[in-house]
Amino acid sequence: MKKSIKETLKSLGFALVAVIFLNSFVLASFQVPTGSMENTVMAGDFLFVNKFIYGGTTPPTIPLLGIIFGTEIELPFFRTPGFAEPEKGDVIVFIFPGERDRVEPSLGFQYYLKRCVATARDTVRIVDKVLYVNGKKFDNPEGVHYMFEPMSADVADPGIFPKGKPWNRDQYGPLVVPGEGDVIDLSIENIQEWITFIRREGHDVKISGAQILIDGKAATSYTVERDYVFGMGDNRDDSLDSRWWGFIPAEHVVGTPMLVYWSMDPMLSNFFKKIRFSRMFTLID
Repeated sequence: MKKSIKETLKSLGFALVAVIFLNSFVLASFQVPTGSMENTVMAGDFLFVNKFIYGGTTPPTIPLLGIIFGTEIELPFFRTPGFAEPEKGDVIVFIFPGERDRVEPSLGFQYYLKRCVATARDTVRIVDKVLYVNGKKFDNPEGVHYMFEPMSADVADPGIFPKGKPWNRDQYGPLVVPGEGDVIDLSIENIQEWITFIRREGHDVKISGAQILIDGKAATSYTVERDYVFGMGDNRDDSLDSRWWGFIPAEHVVGTPMLVYWSMDPMLSNFFKKIRFSRMFTLID
């Protein structure tokens, strides 16, 4: 009897390790929480995410420990080599970098889903809702749509990224996406645009009179340490994305969704009416 229990526990242990490994480095499940990517994916869709293509990542915590012992053990971030980098047009799942003026997300570790529209050193500009990348009109996939007329260029959104720019969601940029090795000129006039960005790269930034101090040393420039991408929702008028909270580190892009395996309409209460059979096994493009 004891041997049987021991063998059962051993089998369950191996199965759990296998599931954690596959979920971390090969294939993961992701539930779409909002409608920011409609009609490409819908709120309530459950997706299979290919993590293998960009390189798998360790989970943020050891699964089940929080339930069993009442505490979570955070794991260091580790990523295996991938076979591709995020490209313009890819739908990506990534670690949310945080609200515009916060170094870390207020709600802790979260995965987000958006479309990558620009990569390192691309120039992003939006004119009357039309997205241009490097001066060329972005080839919108079929799912991209709008709900309202363009906002005037005279209307500045105080929540827009970077802080202090006189832009809004429909009239935006030009803005260059940073890449590793790029040198950003800093001044008292523009430091508020970059202060959170530099802090997210792991540095202490302070303003002392007319001086900018990075890690305690006076600085007039900053050298970028990582490549970044710019993400936007396909539901362009109802998406909080890089236009509001900034660049996404390319190394924090963890995968790309492949297909919808289950879907339930969150707006309906009847279980059977909630099920959207037409969404099941839909490929994500």
